[in-house]
Amino acid sequence: MVAGLGGVVLWQNTYDLREERVVVRHGGRALNGVLALPTQGKEPFPLVVFIHGDGPVDATHDTFYRPIWESFARAGYASLSWNKPGVGGAPGDWLDQSMDDRAAEALDAIAWARQHPDIDGRRIGLWGASQAGWVLPKIAAKDRGVRFVIAVSPAVSWHQQGRYNLLAELRRDGASDAEVAAALRRRETGLELLGRGAPYEEYVRAVGDPQGMTAARWRFVSKNHTADATADLPALRGLPVLLILGGHDVNVDTADTEGGYRRLLPGPALRVARYPDATHGLVKHVVEASPPRLTLTALFAPRALFAEGFLADQQNFLLAVSPSPRREKP
Repeated sequence: MVAGLGGVVLWQNTYDLREERVVVRHGGRALNGVLALPTQGKEPFPLVVFIHGDGPVDATHDTFYRPIWESFARAGYASLSWNKPGVGGAPGDWLDQSMDDRAAEALDAIAWARQHPDIDGRRIGLWGASQAGWVLPKIAAKDRGVRFVIAVSPAVSWHQQGRYNLLAELRRDGASDAEVAAALRRRETGLELLGRGAPYEEYVRAVGDPQGMTAARWRFVSKNHTADATADLPALRGLPVLLILGGHDVNVDTADTEGGYRRLLPGPALRVARYPDATHGLVKHVVEASPPRLTLTALFAPRALFAEGFLADQQNFLLAVSPSPRREKP
């Protein structure tokens, strides 16, 4: 039985891909990455460049990306992803990065990909999740050769997103009115300190228990808390953009995100796909809500983690993307 279960896990976690370990140079450092290529079709292939969300993410996102790469490969697209600085032996520390730093890193990766013999440098687009929402338009503004964007659960304003996330988690956890008020006061204290560049030690003195806010995380937030995609999003005008939103997102106010994208990217090039049963990571809510079920699904049916239609809709979007769409000036 154990051997049989092991065989099922191996089979379900085998993907129709050709993965190559690659090294991209950026700022004198190596980005250790994965280039996932289709097993069928003729190179050079169009490419999707992956931009991670928050946290210490490796190139495969602990294999979470592989079902997505496979669906892209079936549409004839390669995928490129790399470890964040400090992850998986990579040099540096991702907590030292600003959103501009992250965009510069991706631009070097795109430049590298354009020289790869298996990649069609004229057909390169972006896929990004969550925090990547502040990075994707920066990349497109500086590289006018980017041909499309898939944005998964992005926010527009760091401050608005932070307040929404705080209140959503408090509601989810059944917090009292007094607890909500105390959390909001604590947040306002943090914002005031960030606004005047206060050191971490002053933050700890002001709030007492840092509740997981480390000195390194405070440094990261200090660099990025003013992030707002409003000024950068017009760089995506005229590009095919697929905005993907989940109905159970406690991290990002999806109504605010959709409103911002529709206002700043008017016209038919923007497509919005909503998945009512999905979480922030587009995992099925009923699956993510049960840790045992989440673990078993990840082991025995990783493609079934995602909301119904999530993989197929992205694949269809890529199949429909024109090789050379017109772009308007932002």
